Amino acid sequence: MSGIHQDSTHRSPQPHDIPIRDSALTETQQEAKTHAIVSYVFMVLGLITGIFWLVGAIWAMVKKSDARGTPFEDHYSNIIKTFWVGLVVTIISIPLAVALIGYLTLLTVWIWSIYRIVKGVARLSANQPYYR
Repeated sequence: MSGIHQDSTHRSPQPHDIPIRDSALTETQQEAKTHAIVSYVFMVLGLITGIFWLVGAIWAMVKKSDARGTPFEDHYSNIIKTFWVGLVVTIISIPLAVALIGYLTLLTVWIWSIYRIVKGVARLSANQPYYR
């Protein structure tokens, strides 16, 4: 072959892959980041208390439009998706707990949620979007 094939794992960096220093953030970007942090904190507290899970999701839903066009916009989508998937799986798992499979699905969604929140906080602290 003529060397035209490129390995898809080696791509050139995209602008959103390069971290932005906090000092270089605009006021809108800084506010979007701060509100995403607040949502993630509520989501973490919600893993323990439950009600804060809802508060974190509502906060993200309300503030998502303020983050439009910033590198942090997709963090809000992550928080909202994590909330809805977690809620639906929890509702389905409760009656399934009678057959014991519900406990497994609850544990699975809890671990999945922790992963998404930790990944989000890590990428947010590096001033990067959730999705690359």
